[in-house]
Parts: sequence; structure tokens; C-alpha cells
Amino acid sequence: MAAIKLPVVITANDLLSGEAVYWHTSGIWSTDLTGSKVFESLEQAQASLQRVVSDAVVIGAYLAEVVEEGNRLVSRHYRERFRERGPSNYCHGKQESQRQKVAV
Repeated sequence: MAAIKLPVVITANDLLSGEAVYWHTSGIWSTDLTGSKVFESLEQAQASLQRVVSDAVVIGAYLAEVVEEGNRLVSRHYRERFRERGPSNYCHGKQESQRQKVAV
């Protein structure tokens, strides 16, 4: 496995909706990458990962690499960008609104 490049955020999937969620500075899980707690230390990120994960709320939590582009936080890896769009098995939620924008 390749070494993780800093900075990172904690991400998981919401247990009920399947949406990608991110651990925020306010201590909640959110579907919005903006406002996520960004870690510059791998040790601190791993310790927080163990502390914040609740199997009753999220599943498959891990550290995801991010970069700052301008004033915006962006996932470094293309896989994470796909996850941000939501579950891909059918159009609903974010995907439905994106499909409508494309069709217009």
C-alpha cells in the first residue's frame, strides 16, 4: 500500500443513506467536504479516526488525502471525487439534481 500523503481528512459512508461523509471541525459527520477537520499529522489523524468512528452511524471509515485549491478543499484522488457525487446505483439526491442540470 502506498504511503498516505498529508494533509488528510476522515471519511466514511453514512450507514443509512450510503452517502460519503466527512468528519467536521464541529464534531459531526457531514456530506460536505468543506469544513472538514484537516489533519497535518498522520499520528493525530489515526488517533482521531479511532475515537470518532461509531458503527451505529458510519461504516468503512478511513483517511483520505486532500489538497487546497484556492480557498477550496478538494479530494486528491479521483476515487474520492466519485464518492462525493453519492451512491451510483441509481439517480437520487445529488445525482438527480446534477442530471437535471445536464439535461437543461
